[in-house]
Amino acid sequence: MSDDITRLTVDAAHVGKRLDRFIVDALPELSRARVRLMLDEGRVRVDGRRARKGDPLREGSVVELQGAAPPADFTPVAAPDAPLTVRHEDPALLVVDKPAGQPTHPLKPDETGTLANALVGRYPDTAAVGFHKREPGLLHRLDTDTSGLVLVARTAAAFEALRAAQLSDAITKRYLALVEGEVASEGVVDLPLVPHRKDPKRVEAVTDHVRLRAGTRTHEARTHYRPARAFDGYTLVEVEISRGFRHQIRAHLAAAGHPLVGDTLYRGPALPESLGSLGRHFLHASELRLQHPDDGRELRVVSPLPDDLAAVLGRLRSRA
Repeated sequence: MSDDITRLTVDAAHVGKRLDRFIVDALPELSRARVRLMLDEGRVRVDGRRARKGDPLREGSVVELQGAAPPADFTPVAAPDAPLTVRHEDPALLVVDKPAGQPTHPLKPDETGTLANALVGRYPDTAAVGFHKREPGLLHRLDTDTSGLVLVARTAAAFEALRAAQLSDAITKRYLALVEGEVASEGVVDLPLVPHRKDPKRVEAVTDHVRLRAGTRTHEARTHYRPARAFDGYTLVEVEISRGFRHQIRAHLAAAGHPLVGDTLYRGPALPESLGSLGRHFLHASELRLQHPDDGRELRVVSPLPDDLAAVLGRLRSRA
């Protein structure tokens, strides 16, 4: 560990605020993710004691950050032998199938096992494309426990064209989700999303019951859903979005009163023992539709339901 120590003193304006928010306010070059990483590694102390990110602060307390902060951006470690399921490949773009349990990209330079590590290992050209180096060619991300299709650009021209298409809602993403309760008809959740007031791991939909702090940035989001099959106590729904914000589908369906099965973060129900253990939320990115950036042809790529989710549906059908 580096001997470098950064010391910050808590002023009156930050009394009672969360430690991670105070550090980001004081050191804007650090992202929340980088601060959380330093906290997890035990490299942040308050008045000499190891601290947690949610600890409230007192005026005059001294916050110490030990060692150099993680780099803001980096190229993922190439893993050419890592498993990678490719559903579509051409010189301009890829569509790959991410399994549940795999992060989309790393949070620190030596992290491996992510989709990004496999991408730069097999397709080195993606390393020069994207929003950030750590997200090689990625037009969007999936939560770690969400499986399914991810769109990847291989050239700068393709990335810019696909980014523009995404911003104009010209790329359609379809998902399959098993939710709690009976969904009788199709519907739309058209509610902005904001970071959760108390839990940084969550987002929340802006409703009459959600009071926003001054200056809170909202993200416009629209989720269309339709019932595909009803079961006793559950419904398999088809979900469609164009862009997509962090946890959009999970938060929107929960706001509609139909949280995802297995989604403990958004108070979704666990499966009863008779249906077996799932170990993650039931959400799969099953289809992508877009116009190819080179010639405008319609491109449709699909992903079959993974074995663990298909097994749950099989048990539900057998007891119907």
